[in-house]
Amino acid sequence: MTIQIAVIDFPASNCNLDAVHVLNNVINVKADLVWHNHFKETNYDGVVLPGGFSFGDYLRAGIIAAHSPAIDEARVMLKDGRPIIGICNGFQILTEAQFLPGALLQNESLKFVCKWVNLKV
Repeated sequence: MTIQIAVIDFPASNCNLDAVHVLNNVINVKADLVWHNHFKETNYDGVVLPGGFSFGDYLRAGIIAAHSPAIDEARVMLKDGRPIIGICNGFQILTEAQFLPGALLQNESLKFVCKWVNLKV
């Protein structure tokens, strides 16, 4: 049986083609780039939510994508125990869709901070 992975493409996603390339050519699993409105969970064994700025992150990071039909499909996959990974903005989408506990918070300084932190999931 060949594993099929969907890389979901939202408006303003990026690194989506990189994810497809790595899955197909490095990890050697079949990966498809799937527009968010066309994703059907029955066709895939796992899903990748790539980085970027889904829907422009106009309200807050990931919130609009969290209400996409693709996330409803991914929720079925979650219940079935199929793997889902969110990279960068994809992680924010998973948090906003409540696939992961907790919430995203603003930095106390309200300024960009770039440093390593430990995260327990």
